[in-house]
Amino acid sequence: MYKNTIKSVFAASAFFVAAGSCFAQDVLVNSLKLNASDKSKEAFKFTEVVNLGTTSIKNQGSSGTCWSYASNSFLESEMIRLGKQPVELSQVFSARNVYVDKGVNYVRMHGAITLGDGGALHDVINMYKKYGTVPREVYTGLNYGTDKNKFAEMAALIEGVLAAVVKNPNGQLTPNWQKAYTAVIDSYLGKVPENFAYKGKNYTPQSFAKEVVGINPDEYIEMSSFTTSPYYQKTTMMVPDNWSLDQVYNVKVNDMTDVIDNALKKGYTVAWATDVSEKSFSWKNGVAYVPTKKFDDMSAEEKADMFNGPKAEPEITPEMRQEAFDNYTTTDDHGMHIIGLAKDQTGKEYYIVKNSWGETNDYKGFLFVTKNFVKYKTTALLVNKGGIPSDIAKKLGV
Repeated sequence: MYKNTIKSVFAASAFFVAAGSCFAQDVLVNSLKLNASDKSKEAFKFTEVVNLGTTSIKNQGSSGTCWSYASNSFLESEMIRLGKQPVELSQVFSARNVYVDKGVNYVRMHGAITLGDGGALHDVINMYKKYGTVPREVYTGLNYGTDKNKFAEMAALIEGVLAAVVKNPNGQLTPNWQKAYTAVIDSYLGKVPENFAYKGKNYTPQSFAKEVVGINPDEYIEMSSFTTSPYYQKTTMMVPDNWSLDQVYNVKVNDMTDVIDNALKKGYTVAWATDVSEKSFSWKNGVAYVPTKKFDDMSAEEKADMFNGPKAEPEITPEMRQEAFDNYTTTDDHGMHIIGLAKDQTGKEYYIVKNSWGETNDYKGFLFVTKNFVKYKTTALLVNKGGIPSDIAKKLGV
């Protein structure tokens, strides 16, 4: 079943992570015990303004595949928007294909590009266009007795295989390395089905994408905001997990929230890549905002009060945002799914965000995130072109 109603609000504990990696849920929840309040849920009073259809909360387990969970959830909501019965899509199918393509790029780049579980929102769209998609029930990726993703051993092995290939011990690469590399991945995640049955009909991944999911991958665009490139043109997204070196549209800071607002009001949800390493991001409480004072400058009382109700926020400038990106205080940490808009008791607006760490916080897997946090900490947005305001779409030429 998909959910159209959320009856609670959330705030979360902060934590640190290396740049360029999605957070694994089981590791994160254990490290997010700080900066949470037992009274946060009582102190916030949220009223929903927009709450769009979405499928159930998932758990990415011990894997850095948040980008796949976020973007596949986004595609499931696109099915709902189109009036289709949503299918729970296989997040690991997308991730498995990225592992394969990323390995090819890694060897072509002589090892000078990111490996690991991380990826970007556009990866799911790119894999959908190239390989199609399958239902989660057809390809779970749980091929070795676990009930959740646990990818560390596989990641270590495939990194070892690729490192050996890059060393090129034969003096000339053979085509067999790709077979060996893919075999390691498939031994952990399972072989991708060439054909499968779904509700009494046979499909390939490509035919399932076309006939059942029914979205057009060319209708989706990705955007971010940087002062280092011209606005309303494409620029390469300079984050480590952009292994495919895809380009995004560069828009102004306020354009990002204008796009999200317009999309939500027209029935489109938005996939969201962001930094969640801030101490003002509380997974436990399900709230994220930008404080007016640095955490280290806060008194003990101020720290304890961080998530006990609405707080003032600073204005987010393009320079402030760029500085945080350039000095690594904004890192490409995590992907989630924006599915609605709410107001607190003061009238401040927050986005309703769906996460992939299970139902382990105050609001059973959802968060409320201020618009200023989104302006400050977004690394990328993925949206259907139909959700973009006409004036911004015209500037982008889409």
